[in-house]
Amino acid sequence: MTISIAHLGPAGTYTEMAAVAFSKKLSQFGQKSILYPYPSIAQTLWAVSQEQVNLAVVPVENSIEGSVTITLDKLWQLDILEIQTALVLPISHGLISLAKSFEEIKIVYSHPQALAQCQGWLEKFLPQVKQTPANSTTEALEHLEQDYSIAAIASQRAAELYKLPILAYPINDYPDNCTRFWVLKKRCTEMGNSALKLIIDTIDQPGNLVFTSLGFTVPANEPGALVKPLQVFAKRKINMSRIESRPTKLFLGDYLFFIDIEANSNHNYVKATIEELKTYTQTLKIFGSYILMTIS
Repeated sequence: MTISIAHLGPAGTYTEMAAVAFSKKLSQFGQKSILYPYPSIAQTLWAVSQEQVNLAVVPVENSIEGSVTITLDKLWQLDILEIQTALVLPISHGLISLAKSFEEIKIVYSHPQALAQCQGWLEKFLPQVKQTPANSTTEALEHLEQDYSIAAIASQRAAELYKLPILAYPINDYPDNCTRFWVLKKRCTEMGNSALKLIIDTIDQPGNLVFTSLGFTVPANEPGALVKPLQVFAKRKINMSRIESRPTKLFLGDYLFFIDIEANSNHNYVKATIEELKTYTQTLKIFGSYILMTIS
């Protein structure tokens, strides 16, 4: 079978770069795949939830700006998606424009995360420009056309694809900028004898650090409500690599919590941990166990 993979488009986005790298990884196992761009992260996740595609690649966390909240919110709301693996992609931004100098630029377009990751550079070199968000870094390039007063922040690859000049590179504030992506599928859907299963099976190989992502709500807003579930991990010496809260969107001050732990949910001691965790949480969702794959 040929695996279909949804991602945030159009061509040239960092998510597409991650999807292309994952597709190449599949091809090393003899697995064919085809990429399908979608105009938003929400639509990308919806596509895989409706089985329009087999997999979706979405950004979840940047080393500078933190979590991509739309990904977390939709993962919680859809409640039928499962993380298969995670990809880590180094991020380097460029200022792309037809302008000959910084003085000509009046507006800079890009995805909000990219604008934030270049905030220091923009304040130093383009302090007077208007910063305008776009759905993706590549969509920002559509605004350039023949207008010399407009610039966009995107990747080198995007500039090459659309044959546009790079005025400055790199412009991200921190050189070690990277983004983590999740590869997700609909829960309980089979991928047959695909290469994806071969990659997933590497979870159990000795030496691999395995992560499990989960989310939960607590029964009441009272002292110790969050401490109790966290102590379940602490007493079993299970390390948490990430924790953050998101509003439940039910009423003000009501939150749910996302946690990553360094453990495999298929192991018995983790299963016992999850069972105990249920006694201190109102709603508990396990999003999957996976390894990190660094790509370039």
